[in-house]
Amino acid sequence: QVQLVESGGGLVQPGGSLRLSCVASGFSFRNFGLMWYRQAPGEEREWVATISVAEDRTNYADSVRGRFSISRDNAHNTVYLQMNRLKPEDTAVYYCNAGPLVTTGGAFVRELWGQGTQVTVSS
Repeated sequence: QVQLVESGGGLVQPGGSLRLSCVASGFSFRNFGLMWYRQAPGEEREWVATISVAEDRTNYADSVRGRFSISRDNAHNTVYLQMNRLKPEDTAVYYCNAGPLVTTGGAFVRELWGQGTQVTVSS
């Protein structure tokens, strides 16, 4: 089954940290770039960070650069988002994204999303 499953969200105080995880299955993880997005209540989904296939290139939205760090563990089909110095405006559902890709069964998938994990930053 091709899927992305996020975890690690929760309630944290301003200035705190969280690490999100996204475990992939059903496609050759190491061959594709990966991204994190987020969606706050009443807002459109926005891109947060990207990591390349070779891990040598990462890119971040201006709003999180210097506070968030994206990384990947190809041996465990997992991509991470380390979030430090969290602010109330970081409150959102965070989604893992991949694609376009080809599954291990040979199917083309234009875009693959996880179910999301809630991050709430509040005192």
